[in-house]
Amino acid sequence: MSKKQDAYYFNNFVACAEESCRAAHLLKDVLENFKPEELSQHLEAIHKIENSGDMKKHEMLDKLAKEFIPPIEREDIVLLSQDIDDITDKIEDVLMRVYTNNVDSIEPDALKMTEVVIQCCEGVAGLLKEFADFKHSKELKKLIIEINDLEEKSDKLFIDSMRRLHTESSDPLHIIAWREIYAYLEKCADACEHAADVIESVVMKNS
Repeated sequence: MSKKQDAYYFNNFVACAEESCRAAHLLKDVLENFKPEELSQHLEAIHKIENSGDMKKHEMLDKLAKEFIPPIEREDIVLLSQDIDDITDKIEDVLMRVYTNNVDSIEPDALKMTEVVIQCCEGVAGLLKEFADFKHSKELKKLIIEINDLEEKSDKLFIDSMRRLHTESSDPLHIIAWREIYAYLEKCADACEHAADVIESVVMKNS
């Protein structure tokens, strides 16, 4: 386990990742129980989650600026905090695209992709809980591989969804709207993999 004075950073990483999980579950709930007239209030709710994560990140970076010897390299703390924040940003972006593209019903493929996003976010949160003990953990590698596998699953869902979209729809506006939404859902999984890659890099540098 990390030294007591270092636990703050690892706890903050977990807290920020849990905000991503909250955003992902909210996105799923909105899409599953879709009511276009309620989208603006859901956007406000997800923005509050994103802002809460931002505040946690800025608080940590303020502390880091005054820290004499952080538990891992400063650049890695900054990069990882930004990557975790990016996950929540991308989830918010999905809902923004649903809103701005004036979607009136949800494609089943979007629900499948959102479920994988939730699994990715929960995987990152679990990985970060283990990260505090990265010098001794026997679980980190397995958790990183699981996130990589989920990102590959998201890639396949994205390709299949895009194929269906272009073969089954003849409405160009529908195609344009859903191409963008699918792309942002796929970016959510990518962001989770990027965070896992940073953790893997930190472990390698400190092994």
